[in-house]
Amino acid sequence: MSRSPNPGCRVVRPGDAFAGKQGLDYFEGIAAETVGSTGICMHLVTMPPGARAKAHLHETHETAIYVLSGEAHTWFGERLEEHVITRAGDMLYIPPGVPHLPANLSDAPCTAVIARTDPKGNESVVLLPELDGLVPS
Repeated sequence: MSRSPNPGCRVVRPGDAFAGKQGLDYFEGIAAETVGSTGICMHLVTMPPGARAKAHLHETHETAIYVLSGEAHTWFGERLEEHVITRAGDMLYIPPGVPHLPANLSDAPCTAVIARTDPKGNESVVLLPELDGLVPS
């Protein structure tokens, strides 16, 4: 007996981009706004060479990042005192409430899939302008 697919399943092909509060452009993906998700969102982001986000945190949700190509530097911690570099094939987990600032310091674009436990596409970001100057441009 064959089963019909769940009528609620949806294919999303990233198309339109939207500006995130943290200063990066994201391609629309899985979100409350696009498919009615209630517990997750997933987007595609490409940081051009030299791009950097604003220092920020996500108060109540987790973030998982899978780097598809290129590399990104991420500073994190209360005063952005910690630093990691993620490259194609790496995954990065960011817990709720952790200040962070990603940047692409290379001469090639960095593309990643980002999933969060907040279903809103332009999720509740808390900007931390007082930390922006702690990371050199």
